[in-house]
Amino acid sequence: GAKYGFQLLWLAPFTFPLMAMVQEMCARIGLVTGEGLAGNIKRHYGKKILYFSTLLLFFANTFNLGADLGAMAKASQLVFPNVSFTILILFFTFACLALQIFTTYAKYAKYLKYLALLLLSYVLSAVVLDLDWTQIFKSAATPSVVFSRDQIFMICAILGTTISPYLFFWQTAQEVEEDILKGKITIEARRGANLVEIKRMRADVWSGMFLSNLVMFFIILACAATLHANGITNIESAEQAAMALRPLAGEFAFLLFTLGIVGAGMLAVPILAGSASYAISESFDWDRGFNLKLNQAYAFYGVIIISMFMGLLMNFMNFDSIDMLIYSAVANGIISPFILMLIVSISSDNHIMHGHANGRFTKIIGWLTVGLMLVSSGAVIFSFIV
Repeated sequence: GAKYGFQLLWLAPFTFPLMAMVQEMCARIGLVTGEGLAGNIKRHYGKKILYFSTLLLFFANTFNLGADLGAMAKASQLVFPNVSFTILILFFTFACLALQIFTTYAKYAKYLKYLALLLLSYVLSAVVLDLDWTQIFKSAATPSVVFSRDQIFMICAILGTTISPYLFFWQTAQEVEEDILKGKITIEARRGANLVEIKRMRADVWSGMFLSNLVMFFIILACAATLHANGITNIESAEQAAMALRPLAGEFAFLLFTLGIVGAGMLAVPILAGSASYAISESFDWDRGFNLKLNQAYAFYGVIIISMFMGLLMNFMNFDSIDMLIYSAVANGIISPFILMLIVSISSDNHIMHGHANGRFTKIIGWLTVGLMLVSSGAVIFSFIV
């Protein structure tokens, strides 16, 4: 929004059905097969492809959670300017670890999600501005791309942060874990799903993705109308990112921004660390799941701890936190198509999906999404070569 104004606003409505369909495929795989994505890849495509996918996921997730930890610490300095970055990032690292190890994600997510919803303040911030809504709707409905290196990079980052590998593994794992909590301990007991379960899952996935992209749309809109309009086209700090909330919150803009970023980060970091741990644990048949205690799943929590500390250390290597967020999204955009191919193949196989395979339309959209992600990641790689 700051860099290109309204030009890339169309990506919010454009990516919504793509990411919703992909997440629905992932949820359906977990719900119907009774196994996570890693288990399905190992069963149907072999260990080599699984290990390659898992390795890509681990490093991309570690980079991403490192960026999130840094962003939370930088945002918090807006409210606590006298507290050092080191103290803040150590606090968030150990707080996230403690929540993951000593309580269940479901318990604290139901409270933290209200902090993340403060990012909806971008919606109100945009609404109170005197904007040309005709131009806005035109930009939202009309794809516009300038084939520059910077814009190709940004589009790949946007695709990578919406259609993202960590969400693929997390979605399937959560469906499996919910069944385990219902007493379905074995794969055989979890296998299969009825139409009521499928419909409930679809409603949950599509409503969640809609809310996500609604916030995305208004963040771009608010930043375009405030920052870009006033010549701020390169966000280099949390302070600049928060300025887009000034029309709504005035002097409280920094507080709103910080609470929203901390809430979103505290929700996202366990998903990033957890999805990598689910994939690795499932690859080696380790006991896994946030429903288990530390002494029941040392390896599962060990992967999370290693990932968290690797992400923490990245923040002391002179990377800018805003740049880290963008580069981690690009990394996700580059590796997504390889894992997405496996997802579309598995969810389209009627033998694997026990009568709940992708329909023709979903299959077409799935492969088009794979193609789009391949073109996007290929363009980024090509832009660095030439």
